[in-house]
Amino acid sequence: MADLAPLPATALRASCDPARFDFDSTASLADHAGDLGQARAVEALHFGLAMGHSGYHVFVLGEPGSGKHATTFRLLRSRAAAEPVPPDLCYLHNFDEPLHPRLLMLPAGRGAVLRAQMQTFIRELGPAVEAALGSDTHSDRVEALQNNHKAREENTLRELGQACGAEGISLLQTPDGFVFAPSRDGEVLSSAAFEALPQQERDDIETRVAGWSDKLEDLLNEFPGWRKALRESIARAEQEALGPAVSHLLREVRERHADLPEVLSFLDAVSQDVLGYAVNGIPQDEEDEDTSEPEETMRFHRYQVKLLVDHAATQGAPVVFENNPGYGNLIGRIEHVVLQGVQVTHFNMIRAGALHRASGGYLVIDAERLLTQPFAWEGLKRSLRSGEIRIEPPAEAQGWSGALTLEPQAVPCAVKVVLIGDRELYYLLMENDPEFADLFKVAADFEDDLPRTPENEYEYARLMALLARGADLLPIDRSGVARLIEEGARLAEDAEKLSLNTRFLSDLMREADHHARMNGREATGRDEVEAALAARARRCSRYPLRVRESMLDGTTLISTAGERSGQINGLVVVELAGERFGYPVRITATVRLGEGDVVDIEREAELGGAIHSKGVMILSAFLASRYARHQPLSLSASLVFEQSYGMVEGDSASLAELCALLSALAQVPIRQRFAITGSVNQFGEVQVIGGVNEKVEGFFDLCKARGLDGSHAVVIPAASVRHLMLREDVVQAARDGLFHIHAIRTVDEAMTVLTGVPAGEPDAKGVIPRGTLNHKVATVLAEMAAARRAHEDAEGHKPLGHQHRQRHGAS
Repeated sequence: MADLAPLPATALRASCDPARFDFDSTASLADHAGDLGQARAVEALHFGLAMGHSGYHVFVLGEPGSGKHATTFRLLRSRAAAEPVPPDLCYLHNFDEPLHPRLLMLPAGRGAVLRAQMQTFIRELGPAVEAALGSDTHSDRVEALQNNHKAREENTLRELGQACGAEGISLLQTPDGFVFAPSRDGEVLSSAAFEALPQQERDDIETRVAGWSDKLEDLLNEFPGWRKALRESIARAEQEALGPAVSHLLREVRERHADLPEVLSFLDAVSQDVLGYAVNGIPQDEEDEDTSEPEETMRFHRYQVKLLVDHAATQGAPVVFENNPGYGNLIGRIEHVVLQGVQVTHFNMIRAGALHRASGGYLVIDAERLLTQPFAWEGLKRSLRSGEIRIEPPAEAQGWSGALTLEPQAVPCAVKVVLIGDRELYYLLMENDPEFADLFKVAADFEDDLPRTPENEYEYARLMALLARGADLLPIDRSGVARLIEEGARLAEDAEKLSLNTRFLSDLMREADHHARMNGREATGRDEVEAALAARARRCSRYPLRVRESMLDGTTLISTAGERSGQINGLVVVELAGERFGYPVRITATVRLGEGDVVDIEREAELGGAIHSKGVMILSAFLASRYARHQPLSLSASLVFEQSYGMVEGDSASLAELCALLSALAQVPIRQRFAITGSVNQFGEVQVIGGVNEKVEGFFDLCKARGLDGSHAVVIPAASVRHLMLREDVVQAARDGLFHIHAIRTVDEAMTVLTGVPAGEPDAKGVIPRGTLNHKVATVLAEMAAARRAHEDAEGHKPLGHQHRQRHGAS
């Protein structure tokens, strides 16, 4: 049997000696790069960002507070600063297909210039048109064309009238049009005079009238062509009048963008459109009725440049973080306005998404937020798969809507996407989304802690310097650094490691800085860190205080003195709002004659989790393999957490349950001044558990409230000793001999400490010494097996409990 003496106080907390540091405060330390302990993750990030092939997007995974956001952005900005600025993205009116706006990509900064120049063109175009078309020269030319046209029509009609008059037929113009009438000596015959003429003469006149009517009709049929020619002549005149004005207005734009053929092509289309509508004026669409814009802008909005993404002020490649990754915020959207009950839109109402703003650079998205937005994940994958950003509402993208809307030309998706999330989410996506592995081939997994070595402690101090300067905090002196290092080890739940949870570390430094400033200190020291920790504990102490009060007033039954068989103090940890608390719970066991069943009452009541149930099954297997290898296990046992009204999960109480069960079997009392925690395997070996510091402190606080007398102790797995970073008051109590920690490796060692009775190891022949605990347990189980056989013989070999199981099954 190993030495079961309590652990020395020096083993309960790995203190950090401030004297080991060669600096007075963090003011003299250089900032750390911020990627402490993350060499593997940083390497993966560099690889993923450098890979230009499709599908090599990056998923950054790690625990919350591990600094993955800060490190990722720092690497992205450093890399992006050395990369070229991407082009501006613009949309133009498509004069051939208005529902399909054209994409225009311009060198960075040129988009804003072109937009401003076209706005100036639009403002000047109206007055220029009015001036050109209102000039005397143009008016005289149009008037001359109209007069010539009028004179041509009049002359033609006059010639026709003269010709028909020579044949005794007069051409008359009435309100209803032109008519022919017979005449004599230049006078039109009246109806009576015409009727008085001989029939032959009347027939001859009607024949001649019919002939001249046909000629008139032919002449009148030529008039529309003449009028069309007039309009064309006027249009040419207006174009000739407007042409120099439009060319003058666009001259500066052309000169500024002479190196961009697509811009020159657009300007040509604008000129043709302006001149093409010269005859009837520029038409106003329905959406132009919105009077919120200047009149010139409304009339000529088609000549505007929609600047979708402006990189005029961008330095290097863009790094965009989309905090609200909804579908429209990612892919972009087309806005509409309601006019006279109808939704209308135009290309100036296209809005950019995060993918557009990050094009040519990097887009960072919180994975959990992305997946909670309808259609956003599918929209992002579609853009990454196709290599283009197509702005279309979700209904149109899925083919659910037949509404007529714009279909802008797709934008090339030249972006590197970085998703940031936790490990569970990454593995769920990898397992359940076949496309995820094809698109996000690189995983940058951030560490939660790093080894606690002297070199790493110094680097940890440099990390504190970085965080302090970044938050504009006071310097931290060496004693404060040492205390923060100790708290980093406690947070890591390992005295030989340091937590990389920079969020917790930063918060603690800010709170300590607050106390230092209140005390008028020039640097934050150990006392301020202690004060911040104490204040945080008080703020979160309502729940543990209520639990402890219920134990002190007897509402919750927990014994810290005396002895009792089948009863033991287990230890549990509760996490609420990020704070963890430990406290003892009473675990009891009862045994009776049966068929080897160990009943977990928590499981039967559906209050036990799967891992807890597994622990109970393991201790049942341990009993059978150790004590009933050659005989049936003939007991029926029940295990329960007394006064437990919530879910019980985890296997850290399996050692306590096994000890309670062995105590009940051997009727050897357990000393109630002990509490125990630990997991056990089928061979009776004790395994490491979590939350050891909180569990020990929870029992210590109860014992301290009742009065420490030097007999109280906690039994923990030997493998958990390296995790001890107990509070100073607990360490001091152990140093004073008022409280003890025992480390054990097997259930035999645990029972020896708890009962004071030797466990008893079998000799070379397998014989267990009499009077030992194992001998008592083996004897009781043998007696139970004999009683079972006797009972079965008396009942005609009917298995014990057969009738009970039948009734249970029938119910």
